[in-house]
Amino acid sequence: MPKAHDPLTPDLSRLLNALGLLAIGAVLLMAFYDQFVGGELPCPLCLLQRAGFVGVGVGLALNLKFGPRPSHYALAMLSAIAGDVVAARQMLLHIVPGSGSFGAAFLGMHFYTWAALLFVVIVGGCALLLLFDRQFASRPRVYRLGGLALLAFGLIALLAFANGVSTVLECGGGLCPDDPEDYLLLDSEPPAPAPAP
Repeated sequence: MPKAHDPLTPDLSRLLNALGLLAIGAVLLMAFYDQFVGGELPCPLCLLQRAGFVGVGVGLALNLKFGPRPSHYALAMLSAIAGDVVAARQMLLHIVPGSGSFGAAFLGMHFYTWAALLFVVIVGGCALLLLFDRQFASRPRVYRLGGLALLAFGLIALLAFANGVSTVLECGGGLCPDDPEDYLLLDSEPPAPAPAP
């Protein structure tokens, strides 16, 4: 039973989820900016981290469309944990002195380090929101999206689609290259055949 002094109403929860979804959109927009303006194609681990952010976005978007539910927060948290594991893996690849790094630094840290920190913040934020029961008090229903919620929903849908298209263009129908230099599907020259043993 929700406590009377619980400040997190379903409407306030949906507003916080919309703001969180816009923040996820900003992260993905920054990644695309670095890809298209900075000319740094994402590596396979980078693409998996983007997928983790999209998964978080799906969980938050479900809260916008169908109202706040613990299962929606769980989806966001599981996506953030998966993304954090991938980001930590990438950090460990570059932690040894002299091993180099992938991509340029942003405010003193590489994107995979920022991603690891943001995924931890997302898990903590979702866990904090789960402490407030009043947001779950209303009966399940489908909400009409408008204003900020519609903007956040549309942005994450567009970025998820763009991420999928970009990944297909970069990787073609096979494995993504470890250190991508060009979009495989847009490359005018076919890849050189592997040398015979």
